[in-house]
Amino acid sequence: MISSIPKWLADLFGSSLRPNVKVLETHYISSHIKKIRFQGDISKWSFQIGYANVIRVTETEYRNYTVAYHDKKKGIFDIIFHIHGNGVGSQYMDTLKANDELFVSLPRGKKFYEPNVQQQFIFGDETSLGLVCSLLPLLKKHKHQFHFYFELDEANKSVPALLDLENYTVFQKNGSFRNEKWINDLPVFQTTDWKEARFILTGNVKSVQTFRKVLKHRRTGKISSQGYWLEGKKGL
Repeated sequence: MISSIPKWLADLFGSSLRPNVKVLETHYISSHIKKIRFQGDISKWSFQIGYANVIRVTETEYRNYTVAYHDKKKGIFDIIFHIHGNGVGSQYMDTLKANDELFVSLPRGKKFYEPNVQQQFIFGDETSLGLVCSLLPLLKKHKHQFHFYFELDEANKSVPALLDLENYTVFQKNGSFRNEKWINDLPVFQTTDWKEARFILTGNVKSVQTFRKVLKHRRTGKISSQGYWLEGKKGL
């Protein structure tokens, strides 16, 4: 979905974009990671691993976010937000508090989970935490071999532990995942154990592109990718 629309068009579709969920509670996992629990009628929503929801953050601006947890019977769902910089999405999510109402679209997008692939390898950053949280229960339930690689800011390096994630490695966000040689030397490539794995690459566009290039050159596994953000690009 586009990240912004003219105000006249937003006004035209105003009734369909009216608030449809409310905030139940909020929690800062770190100074820059905020988890929000929403409540609404989600009985007809299809929650697939990799799908995203569009959230209206101003009269004319919209942003995509991935649900980390949902319970249709209770009508609740959680989203984990990376609060950073001066982006309109970050600013809006930072201000949300209990009982606030807003518009959230039904989930849609690209499916990432393939239950028939035994080995699953996931790469991402702060923007990927919701995807990982939604995927972890399935990986454990179906006894997959799995591992997560995260590139995180120093302030967020403890977040995976606070989210009770498992089988992960945290790397400092310093541009290393833009270096093909450095990626080639990662532990995952020093063994044949992951040669047939499904690689799910998310997060920063440049990091995703570089990691994907290395995988394709090595002819390793099956690749799915989705860039969530790019420096200087609004509303990706």
